[in-house]
Amino acid sequence: MNMHRTPPKKKARELAKYLRAERPDYPYLKSVFRALRAELEVEFPKAEHRLPEVPTEEELRQFYQVVWQTRNFADMVLIKTLFYTGVRVSELVSIRLADVDVERCQIRITRGKGGKDRQVPFPVSFRELLALHMQRMQEKQATHLFESVRKKMYTDRGVRKMLERYAKAAGITRSLSPHKWRHFLFTWLKKQGIDDALIQPYSGHESRQSLENYSRLSLADAQKEYDQVMGRFPIQ
Repeated sequence: MNMHRTPPKKKARELAKYLRAERPDYPYLKSVFRALRAELEVEFPKAEHRLPEVPTEEELRQFYQVVWQTRNFADMVLIKTLFYTGVRVSELVSIRLADVDVERCQIRITRGKGGKDRQVPFPVSFRELLALHMQRMQEKQATHLFESVRKKMYTDRGVRKMLERYAKAAGITRSLSPHKWRHFLFTWLKKQGIDDALIQPYSGHESRQSLENYSRLSLADAQKEYDQVMGRFPIQ
């Protein structure tokens, strides 16, 4: 490689002599240099995408064991809902009682990321516990699935602090954000052999493929696949 290059500022002045008469604006210059890069066959370095850290199954069991030992029923239901559905915390705290279909084992997420609505599943084995929690909330005349004793919605920050508190009590020292717990579910489902096309409608992620491919898959198909494997999920 020839390392005897003209200094960038000097080269810019040389190029400016050819371009100044055309009074170029930013979009034009951007197009010119894109074409120049192609002409010189200069490859654009791609950013390295690091995979997010995923909690281990042992960490999940360790975490939930502490939750179980506290015997805090509301926390238990909230955390299981989070782990079983993979919803974002902002979506979790916005779930209304009317959004939960106990019979079909599905929860409607209204205006999730990108303003999109979707349905997410929960295991049949969780239905009885969730229904009991819902009954208690209805008796308190609550509107949302999770509300404080003062009938106020849980906050995103409050849920995050709850997860941090349980993680610390479980002796988990590394940072495990809600996003990492969410990623655990989708990674685990994939390891169980569930196709990406069945996971994507639940996750709320934009697909790597055309969304038209996913539109051919019914929610019932995904629910069946989900139910078949969730009996093996690390926490029950």
